[in-house]
Amino acid sequence: MSALEAGLLGIVQGVTEFLPISSSAHLILVRDLLGWRLDDDFALAFDVACHVGTLAAIVAYFHADLRALARAALRPATWFEPDRDGRLLWSLAVASLPVAVVGLAAADAIAGSLRTPGVAAASLAVGAVAMLAAERAGRRPRRAPEGPAARASDPGSRSGADGPPGWLPSLGLGIAQAAALVPGVSRSGAVLTVGMLLGLRREPAARFAFLLGVPAILGAGGKGALEAIAGSAPPGGLAALAVGAAASGLVGYVAIFGFLRYVARHTLVPFACYRIGLAAMVLLAR
Repeated sequence: MSALEAGLLGIVQGVTEFLPISSSAHLILVRDLLGWRLDDDFALAFDVACHVGTLAAIVAYFHADLRALARAALRPATWFEPDRDGRLLWSLAVASLPVAVVGLAAADAIAGSLRTPGVAAASLAVGAVAMLAAERAGRRPRRAPEGPAARASDPGSRSGADGPPGWLPSLGLGIAQAAALVPGVSRSGAVLTVGMLLGLRREPAARFAFLLGVPAILGAGGKGALEAIAGSAPPGGLAALAVGAAASGLVGYVAIFGFLRYVARHTLVPFACYRIGLAAMVLLAR
């Protein structure tokens, strides 16, 4: 893989990771469209490297939130009588369980048979229908999770009216994130959609989705790093991984900034329409 190819795929990852249109599907489809064939193991490692770049974007954007969560984790009271940040920490912990279980149990299947344009297209279409349903259901009054995930559009501000999602809603959001291991589902899109169905407002639900992605991306990044150290990357592969990670991180930060401002005022309907159109084009071209 050349630096140009790695940079382009990194940009695709950075743009699509935080939009509800599935980064994994776009990486698969772009490689298929341009005829860039990669070894399966290296293709997965490159996807992981790009996710590490977007993880850096999350950390940079939500640094104040993550510091608050870290302080909450170090307070003994958090585990017995948690405050708002402590409750959010518990919610994120519960929501992280499904992706850990599914990732360990189905890693081989996800890395192999499911990473195809057909699967990606079908998942894009199903996810679009779910988004439209969530928008319809979301017309009723909604509540917003409190704590770091409910800061206002200004990254430096923190506001909100209600607490973070409870145990069962958090588990539902975690299952949505686990479903996003299937290419085409979209981590942010799945969590945002389920959050809206549970009554959360779009912007706080998106923030929760981004924070929820931190432990999942850390786990996947650690696995990818171990594979690279073990020598799974081809000659020049480590440089391509670095370029992809850097490109996805820089573009990802801008995508977070723009998307959170978009969902504060607009619906997900344009993203649903885009997903349906892309899925139709892929299926017709097959």
